[in-house]
Amino acid sequence: MTHLYDSEVDIDWDFDHLMLYEKAVDASLDAEDCPFEASVSLLITDDEGIRELNSKNRGIDSATDVLSFPMIEYDRPGDFSHVEEAYENFDPESGELVLGDIVLSKDHIEAQAREYGHDIQREYAFLIVHSMLHLCGYDHMNEDDRILMEERQKVIMSSLYDDFPKLKV
Repeated sequence: MTHLYDSEVDIDWDFDHLMLYEKAVDASLDAEDCPFEASVSLLITDDEGIRELNSKNRGIDSATDVLSFPMIEYDRPGDFSHVEEAYENFDPESGELVLGDIVLSKDHIEAQAREYGHDIQREYAFLIVHSMLHLCGYDHMNEDDRILMEERQKVIMSSLYDDFPKLKV
């Protein structure tokens, strides 16, 4: 498993955010029964950086908490049965399934943690899990899809509680 990471901002949180990133990605892939070694990248930026990416890639000129850039099209969310049919789904050097990219806004993480009354660690992990589900084909554009995605988020977040007690709300 390759966990690529980059940050455009200083991170001064009181927890090991790199380890939590790796654990949240791994827990998400385990919960989705991904049968492949995979590659995921994470970029942490600020509101201005994510606003620029949101404007460029989605035509929405505003900051957001998370952007997900999946590299795979799925027949059904979490269904990896057809990904081997397209060689471009795999990194030719490592052989890993290339799931996509996650971009988080540090500003939004901190503001939403305050707004929702929970720890920054919990908000950070939740946004990674949420984005991982997008990279696995889930969405929340209609009510049924939203309910399914929220159920999967709860399962994955609860799997992280033992190692990260602050994730409980």
